Amino acid sequence: MDLQLSKDLVFFDIESTGLHVIRDRIIQIALIKYSGKGKPPEERTYLVNPGIPISEEAMNVHGITPKDVARKPNFPQLAQEIFDFIGNADLAGYNSNRFDVPMLMEEFDRAGLEFSLDHRRLIDVQRIFYKMEPRTLSAALRFYCQKEMENAHDAMADVKATIDVLMGQLSMYEGKDYIDGDGNVTPNAIVPDIKSLHDFTNDTRFVDATQKMKYDQHGNIVFSFGKYNGQVVADVLRKDKNYYNWIVNKEFSSQVKQIVKKIMRETQHK
Repeated sequence: MDLQLSKDLVFFDIESTGLHVIRDRIIQIALIKYSGKGKPPEERTYLVNPGIPISEEAMNVHGITPKDVARKPNFPQLAQEIFDFIGNADLAGYNSNRFDVPMLMEEFDRAGLEFSLDHRRLIDVQRIFYKMEPRTLSAALRFYCQKEMENAHDAMADVKATIDVLMGQLSMYEGKDYIDGDGNVTPNAIVPDIKSLHDFTNDTRFVDATQKMKYDQHGNIVFSFGKYNGQVVADVLRKDKNYYNWIVNKEFSSQVKQIVKKIMRETQHK
């Protein structure tokens, strides 16, 4: 794979009981790890008993039924193995920043493992595609690779298609500039460099996948919802500890909780 890797890179895809990243559960996860040291790629795929019903809408998409997962291990039984396989790798996927990454973080959290995104770069191949050629994964594969999608919504098939699409994007957009809606130009936007792909595929205005916090014009982390909308998170937590307790104990993503806990620790040491 023609990518400049300074550390491991894991492509992964999730199939789930539904689309709510906190309430729904993983029923299939597939991962392919590319080594930063040049070792051959490693593949893992798991079917998971979610312990909750699979929605009809989800079954219509991926075709995985309760019978398929009835005798499979639950996620806590697999969590340490998957956690160790990923290690400190960077992550890549298709719509992974808004769905796969936060859902995986929730599953790890329920299993008692804190999966941190600190020092981990994220590449969302969909963001490249939607910015440059807004379409679906099947259309992306056809557009960039002249290939037809087989076994769509099988997790491993989707992972392999995503890898093919990224390779096609790197080839097609070599040397091309990106011009956003405001006319700002990013020269030679798509290059085989993990940091550049991370920067291009992430909305750097927001701090978390659920967009509960963002950066203001001074680089401060501020709330983007509720009664403290627009106010600096550190200042709010310093003066209103009940708000901190409310976030930690309510149905916010584990990523949001990690961030506010980290900010709270930092404010207490100042």
